[in-house]
Amino acid sequence: QVQLVESGGGLVQAGGSLRLSCAASGSIFSINVMGWYRQAPGKQRELVARITNIKGTNYADSVKGRFTISRDNAKKMVYLQMNSLEPEDAAVYYCEVRALRGFSEIDYWGQGTQVTVSS
Repeated sequence: QVQLVESGGGLVQAGGSLRLSCAASGSIFSINVMGWYRQAPGKQRELVARITNIKGTNYADSVKGRFTISRDNAKKMVYLQMNSLEPEDAAVYYCEVRALRGFSEIDYWGQGTQVTVSS
């Protein structure tokens, strides 16, 4: 069984920083993609940043230059450093891991961590 556990969310003032972490555990091997999504109330879940084995990193335009994604393959962890936070960044942030299982790729999701940004 695979489990993703996010941490690091919380309340921060606009202009502040937070660092999210996501730890993958269980029978998960051959990770191809690790990423972060977010979902604000009344909005669809959207990609924030992802890091892949082949294509490297990519970011949503709204976070470029402010957020940085990184991963530790040995620990099966992915991080999201968020700087210069804006009220529009407030959302539940979800960790996503795409891994090879047999001949298929499977997406795994965490439960989410709340990020609140006060203006």
